[in-house]
Amino acid sequence: MSGDGVDTGYVMDARRDRLVITASALGTLFEWYDFYIYGVLAPIIGRTFFPTDNPTVELLYSLAGFAIGFGFRPLGAALFGYLGDRLGRKYTFLATIVLMGAATAGVGLTPSAASIGIAAPIILILLRIAQGLALGGEYGGAAIYVAEHAPPGKRGFYTSFIQAGVIGGFVLSLIVVVGTQWVVGKAVWEDWGWRLPFIFSLALLAISLWMRLMLRESPIFAAMKAAGEQSRNPLKEAFTYPGNRRRMLVAMIGLAAGFTVIAYTAMFQALYFLQNGLHVTPGMAQLLVGGSAFVGVGSFIFFGWLSDRVGRKKPIIVGYALLLVLLLPLYQFMGSVANPALYRAAERAPVVVSGPDCSFDPFAKVQPTACGKLLDHFSRRGIAYEKREAATPSVSIGSVPVADLSPHGLDAALHAGGYDSAAVTPDWPRALLLFVALLLLWTLSGATYGPVAALLSEYFPARIRYSSLSIPYHIGTGYFGGFLPLVSQYIVARTGDPYAGLWYTMAVVAVALLTCIVALPETRGAKMD
Repeated sequence: MSGDGVDTGYVMDARRDRLVITASALGTLFEWYDFYIYGVLAPIIGRTFFPTDNPTVELLYSLAGFAIGFGFRPLGAALFGYLGDRLGRKYTFLATIVLMGAATAGVGLTPSAASIGIAAPIILILLRIAQGLALGGEYGGAAIYVAEHAPPGKRGFYTSFIQAGVIGGFVLSLIVVVGTQWVVGKAVWEDWGWRLPFIFSLALLAISLWMRLMLRESPIFAAMKAAGEQSRNPLKEAFTYPGNRRRMLVAMIGLAAGFTVIAYTAMFQALYFLQNGLHVTPGMAQLLVGGSAFVGVGSFIFFGWLSDRVGRKKPIIVGYALLLVLLLPLYQFMGSVANPALYRAAERAPVVVSGPDCSFDPFAKVQPTACGKLLDHFSRRGIAYEKREAATPSVSIGSVPVADLSPHGLDAALHAGGYDSAAVTPDWPRALLLFVALLLLWTLSGATYGPVAALLSEYFPARIRYSSLSIPYHIGTGYFGGFLPLVSQYIVARTGDPYAGLWYTMAVVAVALLTCIVALPETRGAKMD
């Protein structure tokens, strides 16, 4: 019986539960693959749809498009949350996966800016909006569907496979990218082969539809529907139900914002840090980040299982606290291991740029000041620098002033100072150390992310659960997490410090930790109906 007197008719069925977990988790994995493939291929998307003569600017424009998709996730959460609470969990997340698959394939089929001009980035942004709307409805539906099927005492373990599916989408995107590059070769990949991972989404869509069409509606929603207990206006009720606005605020700041910035710092931030900041070859960077994510997925399932025994709140708080202590040292360790020559050069002979109005706008095609042009030169080469005010523009590398400030003169001075912008491939002992550092980041992500689907499903009333869960989740993940790649890379570009973007992650996690300590209740053992 439910708290409203509704008989849920829940019956244990191991075969059904396996199908529910498999279909829901694979659908989530495929849908996040669709969303993440854009982030993995952001550099090539930048030069295809936002061409400039500066790779940093192209990447930032591409990441702005990435962030726009996240920006529309709350709208998708409101729309599909309403439908999920009114019409049912099953058919709502069937609709979201169709929209996502079609939009992703559309990215792969959109002509380049060189072919159709300004129409290309406009079409790309519209497709990203469609992806954001679809994703806004997917996670809440899948998490709730599994949670409402889970037997008592196993809700954290069951729903952890949804959490693992989110990271699995990122791993699959890297596997498909690396595999496609290997099959078609570098020349074809750069020309048109990069489009194939997007078009591959159609095959994933067919598999996901086939599996999800075999599912039945969740027993709790079916019981509510039979008894006429559904909310007439779940979107309105989500904001007017007693205490629910506070619950949504805690979920948004204390959970969604915090665990998402950790995951994306282990994901995209690490990938761009290795490729752009440390000049690691893209293939090796993708292998390290993807391989550590693949192994780290086990921690999501472990902490989901653990939350059934020690509670949902403890692993999250411990994970947040450890992240604040370990994040900066871990990245500095990776910097010293991945490219020791560059790391030693930055310590031994730091680049100092001095001048009046010494500011740098990463989005500007041409820097307006002489000092800004010097910063632009180092930004293009991924070289860290310090800025100082002075009467006239100048550059020193270590204690040696650079006499020739032309691009050729600056490059010669960098070379003399021990800086080498050529791509590097760490040997296997160093690659193993990088893998371990990344795996530790993924373990912290698992501690904070693994228990969340169960916690959020238990936190909100059944009649408005889809809307109440989806809206704060996608505001927190969409705006705090989704903008992380853009914000962190912008900070790096403005400051010249490859580690500066990490302060964004640490600030968000600090606020999330405080919110959880003060306001988040323990939900383990709560009745789902």
